[in-house]
Amino acid sequence: MSDLLERLRTGLPPEALITDPDVTASYAHDMASFCAAGTPAVVVLPRTVEQVRHVMRTATALRVPVVPQGARTGLSGAANATDGCVVLSLVKMDRILEISPVDRIAVVEPGVVNAVLSRAVNEHGLYYPPDPSSWETCTIGGNIGTASGGLCCVKYGVTAEYVLGLDVVLADGRLLTTGRRTAKGVAGYDLTRLFVGSEGSLGIVVKAVLALKPRPPQQLVLAAEFPSADAACDAVCRIMERGHTPSLLELMDRTTVRAVNALAAMGLPETTEALLLCAFDTPDPASDLAAVGALCTAAGATEVVPADNPAESELLLQARRLALTALEAVKSATMIDDVCVPRSQLGAMLAGTAAIAEEYGLTIGVCAHAGDGNTHPTVCFDQADPDESRRARASFDAIMALGLELGGTITGEHGVGVLKKEWLARELGDTGVELQRSIKAAFDPLNLLNPGKLF
Repeated sequence: MSDLLERLRTGLPPEALITDPDVTASYAHDMASFCAAGTPAVVVLPRTVEQVRHVMRTATALRVPVVPQGARTGLSGAANATDGCVVLSLVKMDRILEISPVDRIAVVEPGVVNAVLSRAVNEHGLYYPPDPSSWETCTIGGNIGTASGGLCCVKYGVTAEYVLGLDVVLADGRLLTTGRRTAKGVAGYDLTRLFVGSEGSLGIVVKAVLALKPRPPQQLVLAAEFPSADAACDAVCRIMERGHTPSLLELMDRTTVRAVNALAAMGLPETTEALLLCAFDTPDPASDLAAVGALCTAAGATEVVPADNPAESELLLQARRLALTALEAVKSATMIDDVCVPRSQLGAMLAGTAAIAEEYGLTIGVCAHAGDGNTHPTVCFDQADPDESRRARASFDAIMALGLELGGTITGEHGVGVLKKEWLARELGDTGVELQRSIKAAFDPLNLLNPGKLF
């Protein structure tokens, strides 16, 4: 410990090192439940690439594990510390280095907050689409590490589709540049995409070149009330089958709607079994909403309410953004699943989740990025009750098994981390795991970067 601190101090300013155990303990874990976290030896908050390289050279020399972190808003334990590690928090590397309207790119450091970047590029008439629910606090580096999604994925895609190039500090301190600034480029293996979603296990992102789009018109939102979740999922299938491209297509089940009402008195219809929110940012959104409204009615919607203006639209979206916070208020703890299934299986996924809730005697609310089949079943439980905690964990596993049975994946955007290691192996199979471990070994032969995650 003393040797580690002495070596770190040779290349870091005093304010970059945190050794107070009461403070370092606050960096030990992200927001996931049921994920073990160790005790870090030290927390380092670098401000420069050279400082990050110094940390990794020191860690390699002393064989000390390093756990990279962003804002710790993750939900899989991917940012959890291991005993005796260096926690490398990149939140102080928060500069937007460049915004180019001509090239339609932004060049940023990893600690830039998603919402800060979004607002900055908007001033140039541009748009950075990835918008996780935690966008006001999560960082771009964390978004890249977990390949984050968000509400707009149905039209604009996920983080991986916007990362053109990276500067990455490798485990031994070398600096690697991947990708490009150009609109096209296919030189060599696509190492950039390999780092996206790697959860800090292959290298530490210190700079990112991000693709931007022209800022779209303000979207208008429609809310549709359904007498069953199956009818709402039928509407989703009709909307996509007819070729519509909404900028948002979100679903909230009865449990989630009631939780939001209890938290914020939003006035959502308590009688609904499922609430579908659909938005368009097209030149004529009202016409698009009318067409979608007709499809919802045909699928059995009991009420369809299109917003007349952006202010009304924002009010409707606020209910969706409050979903997780509202479900967290139902019990003392939550366990948030992140299972993505084919759109055609969305109804079966919700029906199966409801059956699991009944089987285990638990409250499980579901909100979903319905347009891309990404569901977030949220298990609400009393963490002080051992039996209820056991049932919560068992129900979580049952939901993931259901997702795989329906041809889905164990995670659409939250990542694997500690929480889903066993399930990643089930999804990939023996050969897939073997090859992924080989890739890890090629980049990090000493297994110093975020050990114990993914595999």
